[in-house]
Amino acid sequence: MLDDGWLLRFADGYTKRSNSISPLYNQYEEDMINKIMRCEACYANAGLDTVFKMTPFAPNGLDQLLEERGYTIVDPSSVKVLDNLNDITLPDVTEIEVEETLTSKWLDTLAVMHKLSDKNKAITNQLLSDSYLKHGYFILYHQSEPVACGLGVLEDHYVGLYDIITAEVQRNQGFGEQLILHILNWAKMNGATKSYLLVVQNNLPANKLYDKLNYQESYSYWYRVKKLEVTK
Repeated sequence: MLDDGWLLRFADGYTKRSNSISPLYNQYEEDMINKIMRCEACYANAGLDTVFKMTPFAPNGLDQLLEERGYTIVDPSSVKVLDNLNDITLPDVTEIEVEETLTSKWLDTLAVMHKLSDKNKAITNQLLSDSYLKHGYFILYHQSEPVACGLGVLEDHYVGLYDIITAEVQRNQGFGEQLILHILNWAKMNGATKSYLLVVQNNLPANKLYDKLNYQESYSYWYRVKKLEVTK
C-alpha cells in the first residue's frame, strides 16, 4: 500500500520488515504529522503495532517527530554489502540441497530451526510464494542431518541473503559460513557479482562471520515502534 510516497507493508505482524512503513523520499514534508496519524490508523485497524523503518533516506525530521509521539527505537541494524564475488572460495562441506522453488522440506526445516509458529510458517510461505524474483532455497547437511538453511534472492547483479540460520545444537562449528559460501557460489553461477544482507547490530556471532567474509556496512537503519493501544 502506498500513501503519498510512504510504503506501508502488512503481513499479519510477522517480522517488522514485512509490517512496517518505509518513507521513500528524504525531503522535509509539511504534512508529516497527518501522514503519521493516517499510518497509525491503518495499522490499528489491522490490529498491529505501528512500525517505521528509519533509514538515511527517511524525511528530515521524521525520527524526531516519532520520538515525540512516544515511538521507541528497536533493533538497530546494518545493511552490509560484499562488492565482489570473484574471490569467494568453494565450500568444504559439500552435502547441500538447493531448490529454485519453495518446497515443504525447506519450509519445514526453516520452521524448526527458527521455531516458527504455524501462523508465522504460513505467512512465510505466502511471502515467499508471492515473489517474482529468482530464489535459491538451501539446506546444508552434516552426516545426513540438516544443520543450516537459508535463502538467496537474485535481483539484477545482486544476491540478497535471507533467513540464514544454523541449528541450535550445531552452532559455532562453521556451518553458517559453509552455507553462505554455497549460496554465493550459486549466485555467481547465475550472474550475480555482489551480495547484500541485513543484520541486527547486536548479533555479534553473525556480524563476526560477515566481517570474515568481507561484507562491509553500507548504511545503518532502525525501527521506530509504537505499541498498539488495547482498549479494555
